[in-house]
Amino acid sequence: MSWRKEQRRAERGYHHGNLKEALLQAALGLIAEKGAAGFTFADAARMAGVSAAAPYRHFRDRDELLSSIAQRGFEQFESRLTAAWDDGRPDTVTAFERVGKAYLAFAREEPAFYNAMFESGVPVDSNPALQAASERAFNIIRAAAERLAALAPPGTPRPPAMMMALHIWSMAHGVASLFSRGDAARRKLPMSPDELLEAEVLIYLRGLGFPTDRRSQARSAEPPPVPPEASSGSGVPPGGPWGKPK
Repeated sequence: MSWRKEQRRAERGYHHGNLKEALLQAALGLIAEKGAAGFTFADAARMAGVSAAAPYRHFRDRDELLSSIAQRGFEQFESRLTAAWDDGRPDTVTAFERVGKAYLAFAREEPAFYNAMFESGVPVDSNPALQAASERAFNIIRAAAERLAALAPPGTPRPPAMMMALHIWSMAHGVASLFSRGDAARRKLPMSPDELLEAEVLIYLRGLGFPTDRRSQARSAEPPPVPPEASSGSGVPPGGPWGKPK
């Protein structure tokens, strides 16, 4: 049997309009099993039940396939963070704590997406759609940091919101990557990842001069909402905080 006949037979196993989605799902499965670096373009084609040449109809190469998966991951990540933040309701501190828990939950429940987003080695700024999706997700943390910074007590210098956003992102990402991930690389803890992150943030805020009893402070001095774009002059790198700037 010729190679072309084998190719046609393999490609009859799926609906042609679903080839791109079939490849994305196949790659997600491989990432969950082996990590983003543990499979080839041909492996994804084989998993999807198509010829090795078929993926090139939708993706230039393996990196473009990974980029598309990372983009979808950031879109879902943004949706979760947005729902958790809920525009700071009922108060900034409560909403901020939900954002941290949502971050950890995403890493735990979506390990393949998380791996593609942060551990695949694909530059975020290589794909404009991926870069935009990653920045929208980070903007939720930045908006929360703006509101949190506004709660600095009288007489305490107000910390730069972008600095706070990057510090808090680093803390959340560290806990997520070490202790809240959904794969076998997760480290054991004598406490829950949520409790560890909450303790880290408390220590961090105390170091900035915030009162230890954050909740009572927050509820007594809630600032008006600050949209993410309002802080555009706070030093966001052109390439976005999630990846290498251009």
